[in-house]
Amino acid sequence: MTRKGNNARSRMDFSKRSYTKELLDRDDIPFDDIKQNMKELDFINAKLGGHKITLEGFKAMIKKSTNGFPDGSNNISILEIGCGGGDNLRVIRRYCNEKNIPVRLLGVDINPHCIQFAESRRENEGIQFFTSDYKLLQLDQKPGIIFSSLFCHHFNDQEFIDILKWMRKNSRVGFFINDLHRHPLAYYSIKWLTRLFSKSYLVKNDAPLSVLRGFNRQELEMFNARCSIFNAQIKWKWAFRWLMIVIND
Repeated sequence: MTRKGNNARSRMDFSKRSYTKELLDRDDIPFDDIKQNMKELDFINAKLGGHKITLEGFKAMIKKSTNGFPDGSNNISILEIGCGGGDNLRVIRRYCNEKNIPVRLLGVDINPHCIQFAESRRENEGIQFFTSDYKLLQLDQKPGIIFSSLFCHHFNDQEFIDILKWMRKNSRVGFFINDLHRHPLAYYSIKWLTRLFSKSYLVKNDAPLSVLRGFNRQELEMFNARCSIFNAQIKWKWAFRWLMIVIND
């Protein structure tokens, strides 16, 4: 048994992305299970620096942008695609409140259970949520900033390229992406951590699988080149994340 286990580990290939679908991508997951999943993801992002990276992306967008702010309502408009429970938007709002920055926060997710959970949280009051495929979302005007966090790895290569094109086309200032670095240490660390502490079968299955679906720098550079995006800033962040920032020309 030990020999089989060692052979299985030796066959793990981190040089290529996995395209195995995560459980959360199914449309038959009960609401209570998704709710537990969203709570644990918020905790993981808070403890492993995911929220901090999202906030860094937002700050960089404001610092580097000299146009596109504010929108017609005198707010900075920000849209998160694949917003889940709204945790990232809430982190941005907290920062904007501290700095007296007027902001309009929008989130879209195709999963109605995720939006139901997001809208049920009192701390998300004032954030606008939409149940929709991001590509079909109809807004009164383009948001200044579009971003995603732990969203792009759910898609295959061509779908990710389509996301890049859509984000650039539909943002007035630009966009940023916070997603996973595919790496053995990241995979085995999150696998054992979730096995020990998680109460969610979704998190236990999807957290390590999401790492296998993550990216390396060469892939991100290649996807950008295929979209004719030549000004992307790609930064490695702890713990095994990529922050990619694109300011529209």
